[in-house]
Amino acid sequence: MDILALLQPIKDCVGKTTLHQLSRIITAMLAMTGRVTMLGISRWTDEGGSYRTIQRFYTTVIPWAQMFWQLFQERLMQKGQVYILAGDECVVSKAGKNTYGLDYFFAGLQQKVIPSLSFFVLSLVSVEQHHSYPLSVEQTIRSAEEKAASQAKKAVKKVKAAEPKRKRGRPKGSKNKAKGEVVLNPELVRIQAMLKALLLLIRPLLQPVYLVLDGHFGNYPAFLMVQQCCLHLISKLRHDAALCFPFSGEYKGSGPHPKYGERVDYQHIPESYLQSTAVEKGIQTCTYQAQLLHPDFPSPLNVVILVKTNLTTYAWAHVILFSSDLSLSADQMVTYYSLRFQLEFNFRDAKQFWGLEDFMNVEKTAVTNAANLSLFMVNVVQLLMSEFRQTDPVFSVLDLKAYYRGCKYGTELIKMLPQKPDPIFIAQLFRKIAFLGSIHGRKPTPSRALLAKVLLKVIGLNMISNLNLWQEIPNGSLSPKKARSCMALNQP
Repeated sequence: MDILALLQPIKDCVGKTTLHQLSRIITAMLAMTGRVTMLGISRWTDEGGSYRTIQRFYTTVIPWAQMFWQLFQERLMQKGQVYILAGDECVVSKAGKNTYGLDYFFAGLQQKVIPSLSFFVLSLVSVEQHHSYPLSVEQTIRSAEEKAASQAKKAVKKVKAAEPKRKRGRPKGSKNKAKGEVVLNPELVRIQAMLKALLLLIRPLLQPVYLVLDGHFGNYPAFLMVQQCCLHLISKLRHDAALCFPFSGEYKGSGPHPKYGERVDYQHIPESYLQSTAVEKGIQTCTYQAQLLHPDFPSPLNVVILVKTNLTTYAWAHVILFSSDLSLSADQMVTYYSLRFQLEFNFRDAKQFWGLEDFMNVEKTAVTNAANLSLFMVNVVQLLMSEFRQTDPVFSVLDLKAYYRGCKYGTELIKMLPQKPDPIFIAQLFRKIAFLGSIHGRKPTPSRALLAKVLLKVIGLNMISNLNLWQEIPNGSLSPKKARSCMALNQP
């Protein structure tokens, strides 16, 4: 597929120069090996893609949000399918001291705080296709006040840990305190601004109902933040969440009406709340659903509890999912929350293949462009692979890179020949080398139109003397016997 033609939906977002630069960069990233840096990209670009040109692109202010949306709207969106919003943080380790936004963030893979950059990503996830399409990327920049508040909070925890433990229970003489108005912290304010901007961009065409966030946002301030954006939150509570059943006893006639009933015992949940039971590889999974109360939330929550038990050792564990939508079924809630992990696959591909972990830029604009470009490539690659997966469902990113690298090698090889060979030989050459180094044994055959574009680019239109000959080639393939006869017909 021609990259410049693929990028036509975003032509109104950027200038012609930036669009041509982006097409050359994407072509180089698809074919290149090694670290994806500006210098590495410039070594794989064709004419017009010098290192200075790559630098100009990275220092250009680009409206990435509009580009993400236009590409998704024109090329990737399937009408009639259900899409949900998902958000997650991506932490990228960085050395040095001069990179814009460098701070100490918690890295989930290393399970510790490291010097790194943090990006929060909002994505649309297709429920039917199980694919995530990033649409909004914003770097986390913590203010000095936010850092000071975090340090003060850590200091208070250290002081409390040093103090002797008090007795269990409520201190004598303590009184109830009225809960103050909930104030969103700076992190939630940033995410809410991102969310509102994205919804303003996509809502004329799409109206998602749910936002899925991980357990870090399983609290009332995040719940309130999402409700203010007219969405339903799906997230996870702590394993020891203080959930209670609604009070179902008789009113004794004095005092306020009781609100909270018995505390939920996660090992002995009543059978009336059981929705399904499944056993796989000796692990029994029981799914419970109920409308439960939490002291921090003013309204009931739609809660799904997954209890897993090892039938051999009888060890057990549980997960608590919740949503503000009381009508959402247990199966749908589990499915939607599990789809959040598709964002992790986006982060993996962006780091492994498209330079999210490799870029060495330090200025604000260049860092923003590097991070957005790596996640923009995730959407572009999904579009490119859709053509190949029609014939090979297991076609992967490594296979795609091997294909473009093989085409690059073939093009450069033909340019070096003193006399350009016959078009049939070139077609056979590209068919052979296009998948050198690919992973899967079943090699999809390049389409006839795709090989025709490569031939016209390499040898020129005037080299194809017999156009009817190309029409007889099914899907770009040709048997050796027919190739020899056709080559004989083309000889002067």
